[in-house]
Amino acid sequence: MTRRFHTAVRSVAATAALVVAGGLALVAPSAAAQAVSTDPWVSEVPDNPISDVYRFTVPRAAVTEATGIGEGPVAVQGNFGPGKAWTDLNMGTSGSNLTATLGPLEPGLYYYQYAARPAADQDAVAFRNPDAPQEVTSKPTYSTMFVPGPGAEWLDDVAGGGELETLEYGKGPKHEKEALVWTPPDYDAERAEQYPVLYLLQDEGQSYREWVELGRLGQIMDNLTLDGDAEPMVVVMGDADAPGPRGVTKELLPAVERAFNVSDEGSGRAIAGIGRGAELALGAVVAKPREFGGVGSFSGGYDKAISRGKAEQINASADVVRLYAGNVTDPAYDDTVALADRLTNAGVEFQPDGSDPVTGGTWDTWQKNLHDFAGRLFHEVDDEGLSEGHLPFVEHELPATGTAPTPWIDENSVVTFEVGPEFADANNITVWGNFGPAGSWPRTHMVRQADGSWRLSLAVEGGSYYYKFVVDGVDHKDAGNPTTVFSEPTWSTFTADGDTVRAQFTAQVPADARGEVSVMNYPSTAGGGEQRSAYVWTPPDYDADRAEEYPVFYLQHGGGQTWTDWVEVGYVQRILDNHYLRGTMEPMVVVMANGNGVDFPTEITTRIVPAAEEQLNISSEGDQRALAGLSMGSGHTLSTLWAHPGEFGYIGAMSAFGAPPADADVEAINEGTKLLRVYSGDVQDFTYGATLQLVAAMESRGVNHEFAPIVPGPHSWDVWQKSLIDFLPRLFTEGADA
Repeated sequence: MTRRFHTAVRSVAATAALVVAGGLALVAPSAAAQAVSTDPWVSEVPDNPISDVYRFTVPRAAVTEATGIGEGPVAVQGNFGPGKAWTDLNMGTSGSNLTATLGPLEPGLYYYQYAARPAADQDAVAFRNPDAPQEVTSKPTYSTMFVPGPGAEWLDDVAGGGELETLEYGKGPKHEKEALVWTPPDYDAERAEQYPVLYLLQDEGQSYREWVELGRLGQIMDNLTLDGDAEPMVVVMGDADAPGPRGVTKELLPAVERAFNVSDEGSGRAIAGIGRGAELALGAVVAKPREFGGVGSFSGGYDKAISRGKAEQINASADVVRLYAGNVTDPAYDDTVALADRLTNAGVEFQPDGSDPVTGGTWDTWQKNLHDFAGRLFHEVDDEGLSEGHLPFVEHELPATGTAPTPWIDENSVVTFEVGPEFADANNITVWGNFGPAGSWPRTHMVRQADGSWRLSLAVEGGSYYYKFVVDGVDHKDAGNPTTVFSEPTWSTFTADGDTVRAQFTAQVPADARGEVSVMNYPSTAGGGEQRSAYVWTPPDYDADRAEEYPVFYLQHGGGQTWTDWVEVGYVQRILDNHYLRGTMEPMVVVMANGNGVDFPTEITTRIVPAAEEQLNISSEGDQRALAGLSMGSGHTLSTLWAHPGEFGYIGAMSAFGAPPADADVEAINEGTKLLRVYSGDVQDFTYGATLQLVAAMESRGVNHEFAPIVPGPHSWDVWQKSLIDFLPRLFTEGADA
């Protein structure tokens, strides 16, 4: 007798974990406070079950007014890419507006601008909302948005913090300069004990104000000081455009010491900088070692000689000499490795913080550098090692252009793409792939090399990816990547190692633990007696002569796809292999047939199933059959359920739509179905609204079902892979219902 199960309709607003058998969980982001932004064109998406998803809405007329461009692509450009890389998110048309939706965004600071192109092969014109204040002095088109939440508390505003003021210095009107000065909470200009002072220098092309505008220095120092994790100190953001180290020691230091109650002793001073600012900071210490008790290099280098005598003086005077860099995508990574070697060879005692595996040469990295460095100054620190999770500095070399298949993926999941010199004259080339938050599709710009080739390196999370190159608006396949996608010939795919759920389930298992993927041919109901093909996965110990027939799972693709996509893009074979190796799913056979252009309920019951049962050792019993699909495939799945209740005991609908027809036999559906489970992405999934209507219709009609917690993301393979990972352990087991 078919086992009845309790109707488990869950609130769409619930974002609890998707529990997978074997203890693995897919966890949706926790709720966070609304992002702080001065841009009225940005808002959190209302009524979305996933927090921290944001919509950018730009009136088309405002684009024309700001840029003079009436037509052409418009994008939001910002640090939304993997590892906070700068990337483009193209906007779509919604009435008289252009919109783009993105998220969930991890807590932290985001900076962005809008950009319009007259045509795909022409330069972009950047702009910001004219009703928003200019926030970044050196980059007037930038706006910022801070997303509060776990992990970013040290970047958040806090009551009772210090104060910022501007200091003018320099000799004569032609040499006037400015610095920003942060004074700690309860700063006392008359205190008998002078405050220690940290001098910071910006990189070339930056403004000293970026330490505050993009570096969130005020918030970092407020939190460190109020939490007791840093000594109360004065922080001076000087102008690194001043000529050479003497501009620091001869002009900036005396001006600060006249205006503020700060130390004029080397033991009470520290200096650090980014890039060129780091080089100036190091140069100041090498020139006058006794002037500073600490020096920090953030993504910097130093190519001048350091004598043994200078090294001994630095060692005697400096309590902290610490080197920082982002991952190998940081343009200064090699310079930092060379600097470490130079200091070692000179005999300078220093602390390498190592390479940050998450971010490259960005403010996200330098914020962390500042937080670590300031916390080490002017007091004893026991731990002089690398920050948690950081990697040792090692030499990093890429293959010579055109010498290896692409993309190249290193042991830390840094992926490098390459396009050959045949596109040397292109205006812009982007990599368009599912690298954005929750599997969204930003376009990240490649960089032209000296030989005319183009490259891009990204530090991605573990998982499977699909991408294409866009050359001046025209899609191109990566000619160096042998992977193929039959339904989308310009796509290529790859997988990267990591500790994410998708990485764990799309990683290759050992060869002897893999199931077999074969092709099954069958006669279709499509016109002319067409022969069609299906992929079949059988477990590694499949026995065609086993007395007990295997349960069978029929898995369907979506619109614009075909029978190859679950293998070529979805990596279903690896998901199955991993579940089977873990013992978290029942032994089964999986059939992936072609659902295009047919009456699917008739096709599957009269053609696909009979062919599978003739060619494979599988059960013909309804309670030993499962049927699921994504998008169009979910429609095929549900229409089969309504027309043939009991033929498939387990039903899965991903990014689903439809409703039980008026003549559906609800009693037979409930009696013959052991599990009907519905999955959806969040509001970015364009079928989200239709899925809610489906769930409401089934609830109204009394169709027993489960609505799985929402999977963050758009209408994408990231959502469907996670759905399948959750669904498989529920099949052909008495523990099917949630």
